[in-house]
Amino acid sequence: MTKTLIIYFSRADENYAVGYIDKGNTEIVAEYVQELTGADMFKVEPTVPYAKDYATCIKEAKQRIGNAPIKEKLTNISAYDTIFVMSPIYWGTYAPEMETALKDLDFTGKTVRFISTHEGSGLASMVSDVKKICKGAMVDTKGLAIVGSQAKASKSKLEKWI
Repeated sequence: MTKTLIIYFSRADENYAVGYIDKGNTEIVAEYVQELTGADMFKVEPTVPYAKDYATCIKEAKQRIGNAPIKEKLTNISAYDTIFVMSPIYWGTYAPEMETALKDLDFTGKTVRFISTHEGSGLASMVSDVKKICKGAMVDTKGLAIVGSQAKASKSKLEKWI
């Protein structure tokens, strides 16, 4: 029996396409994946929360590229066989906090699958960036891109993909 972990970043507040939301689109999708797989979940949270309005949030995300501190960091994923990496697309890839969360983990022998939420960017460069940061992993290069404004209706799409 394999053990699965979901590592995800999600942000509520003002969203590009749907206005203000109480729960981030990626978190909605992550909960569906958990329901379908029984996976454990780890939410990546910034040390300093993003602004509530979208325009300021995106500016802050650009400033955090390469230096995005997080509240808590995973140190050991050895108990897991499959890791789902999930994030909205910010500036052409996963949120900067995901790099902080993933960069020092040992992915040797793990299967890594990834999902983006977006409003037009698809997977952007998430494929190459996940392959680069998850050293030693078998990265499923057929990730899944879900339009964020359709996150609540994505369960059947996830069932087919998983």
